[in-house]
Amino acid sequence: MSLPTFSFSTTAEEVADTFAGQIRGKNVLITGTSLNGIGYETARVIAKYANLVIITGYNVERLKLSEEALKKDVPGANIRSLILDLSSLAAVREAAVEVNGYSEPLHILIHNAAHGGGDFKLTADGLEIQMATAQFGPFLFTKLLAAKLIAAGSTSFSPRVVFVSSEAHLIGPGVDLDNLAHPTPEKYSTLGAYCQAKSANVLFASELARRSAGKIKAFSLHPGTIFTNIVQKEHNKADLVSFGVLNADGTPNKDSKFPFKTMGQGAATTVVAAFDTRLEDQSGSFLWDCVLANEKIAPHSADLETARKLWDISEQIVDEKFTF
Repeated sequence: MSLPTFSFSTTAEEVADTFAGQIRGKNVLITGTSLNGIGYETARVIAKYANLVIITGYNVERLKLSEEALKKDVPGANIRSLILDLSSLAAVREAAVEVNGYSEPLHILIHNAAHGGGDFKLTADGLEIQMATAQFGPFLFTKLLAAKLIAAGSTSFSPRVVFVSSEAHLIGPGVDLDNLAHPTPEKYSTLGAYCQAKSANVLFASELARRSAGKIKAFSLHPGTIFTNIVQKEHNKADLVSFGVLNADGTPNKDSKFPFKTMGQGAATTVVAAFDTRLEDQSGSFLWDCVLANEKIAPHSADLETARKLWDISEQIVDEKFTF
């Protein structure tokens, strides 16, 4: 059977329907699944076919709203909620213990959550909160779940880990490796921290693919510009207006050089990264508009030495050696 050609306008539902056979029987964990976000839409379309979809969030009430909405949107879907605060290494460890205790295997892990900007803030671990949520929490969570993911593999299936990055990784010089362990407000800007976090997503995916040597397939992606919760946050407004993404009143700029996608179009590339069979021998790659786009990776996010150093620093910060 020939597979369709996906593009900017492809929806997550179309991708899920195309790869329904790959999704059936799979157990998928998606971080950051609040309503009005692409993580929720990703969970919704996958839940149509999956054996189990695990949704996460750090806010109990918001997570409950997502679970109720998913069960209403997809009657009969098997949804399980998991409290996960990626900004806290202790909370990540607790959540990983819970997942490792599940009787079901884990086939796909999707890192969709992001902190979403704001003033300089340190976590309980002394880390800058955007980088903690995008890199150190996911790094530890992936490390602690790696054995469970690998155990789900077979001769016909390789587990996948997906990182929702952004074209924002192109902005600036990339991850400031010297400032990760001891961040300071003098070097902080909301946009700069966000861009570094998204660069880290790309670097982590490529290094995970390299080190796991096929045991885990890893991908990063740009989902597009979508009017999600993060875009609507007041503290992000000035930067987005200056880039022409939003109008002065905070509404989407329809004349922007960053064309807006619908929620369904915004979640599509994530579902491609998780299930498209054409990616099986492309681990470590970057996707954009539902297709491979390694040529669009910024040089600082494609640098192998930077990826290795970020991995080593991450191991030191979470105090865990990541082996396969």
